Formats: sequence, C-alpha cells, structure tokens
Amino acid sequence: MTVLALGIDGSLDYRYGLSDVIRIVRVDFVTPKVTVLSMPRDLWVEIPEIEAHYGITHGKLNQAYFYGTPGMGYYTGPGGASGLLARTLDLNFGLRPDHYGAVNMQTFVRIVDAVGGVDVYLPTDVDGTPVDDKTEDMGYFTAGQHHFNGDQALRFSRIRKRYSELARMDFQNMVICALKEKITSPEVLPKIPQIINAFQGSVQTDLSPEQLAQLACLVPSLQRGNLILTGLPEEILSQGRVYSPQQKDYTFVWQADYDIVRDYVSQFIAGTWPSEAGEPSCP
Repeated sequence: MTVLALGIDGSLDYRYGLSDVIRIVRVDFVTPKVTVLSMPRDLWVEIPEIEAHYGITHGKLNQAYFYGTPGMGYYTGPGGASGLLARTLDLNFGLRPDHYGAVNMQTFVRIVDAVGGVDVYLPTDVDGTPVDDKTEDMGYFTAGQHHFNGDQALRFSRIRKRYSELARMDFQNMVICALKEKITSPEVLPKIPQIINAFQGSVQTDLSPEQLAQLACLVPSLQRGNLILTGLPEEILSQGRVYSPQQKDYTFVWQADYDIVRDYVSQFIAGTWPSEAGEPSCP
C-alpha cells in the first residue's frame, strides 16, 4: 500500500492550505516494513485539470493541494485537494498513491499532546529565531535531549529560514521517529484505537477505520531497521528561480532532471530503493 501523507498549513476546516509536508509512505505488510519518501514542496510541476481557472498550468508541488481546496473551487474531481496533488504526482513523476491522509497544523499539535508529547535528541543547536521582522519566531532549541509538547514539536518541524527546505524535512523526520517511538511505548500503545476514533473528524483521509486499525497494529511489529525515511538525493537537486504568472514575480524552486526523479520514484514504489536506512532515519 502507498499512502500520500500531507501536513497542511491552512484552515481548521481544510477549506484552504498549502501542503508544506509531503510524504509518500510505502507499507509492506508481509516483511513488515515502512519506507517514507520526502518530496520537496518547491519542485516546479505541471498541475492538471485547472487551466480553465486563470490559465494555471504550473506551480510548486505544494500549490497543487492549494488549488484543489474547496475554498479555491478550481478542482471538483475525486479526492479533493489531496486528489489533485496525487494527480500532479502521477503526471510529473509516475507516482500514483493508493490512499491519502492530510493533517493540518492544529490537529498535529493535538495528536502529539494526546500521546503525551515526544522525546527528541538534538546533536546540535537548532535556531528558529527570526531572521527579519517578517519571520515568525519558532524558538531556539539547544543540543541535547528534549521533551516536546504539540506546539513545540510543530514549531521545531517548521524551522528552515537559517537552513533550507531539505534541513526542515530532516527536522520533521526527527519528530516522526519520536512519534513512532511514543506510539509504540507500553503506556500509549493500548490507547491507540481510542486516539484514532477521537481524531477521525479532524483528519482528511480515504482510509477506512479498518485500514487505519491495520496500520496501527503494524507499527509495534516494525523492527528498528524496517522504518526507513528517505528523500531524493541532494546531488540531483539544484536551487533556481522561475517566473510565476500568479505571483507576477520570480520564485524559488528546486530544479532537477525529472527523468532521474521518476527513476528514483519507480524504484521506491517497487521496494528496491532505498535498500537500507541512510541519514536521516530513525535511530
């Protein structure tokens, strides 16, 4: 099973928002094994089925979700905003997820708080303080062991101004690993069915309650080496700028040879890449 997992920066009711966290989760129920691929939000992509609205044909990957939201009203196809992002991934990279799940920032905070927070070890300081008067203060996190509540986990996961989008994906992966550890702890694991039920109305997904229960039951049986977090190799990505007709200005994008990206995606879906955990991954 492949699941398109999204973190949404937007309204409580999902009427608007950008998919600032984009993960493809490949679930192997036989081994069992879970592999998670991070897709950079700033890839410049062709977005299908919305050209009738202001001639929009291209945008950043995270904008595909935005253009598909009910508040924009550009896309009425299956899956809503997540469906348009899935179609965009298929068109550009040959990546066709089986299911989707989207969580907004407020719900993410509540989920972390519901499991009692998460424990994260930082090998170095992480600086999320403002770089200018337009930058939100995400805090300063010193090296060492931390116990994050929901708000702290969210702020840490959003830090990028002094680093890069790739670094931010690393920070997010650290929180994902910590959340997995907490969920499988003896004090939280028995409460997972109740937690799933409590958040059913706050998460956008086409997964049935039975499928969610299957995934929850899979987590405790995952060996440490069988939860692999990966991303596109940094060497195939380069920084660039393109003109956005909607913004009427040049905007930052990640550039890459999309034939190479498609090859990596194909290997990921087939389960042949990555063959083992690299960095960063769960310790």
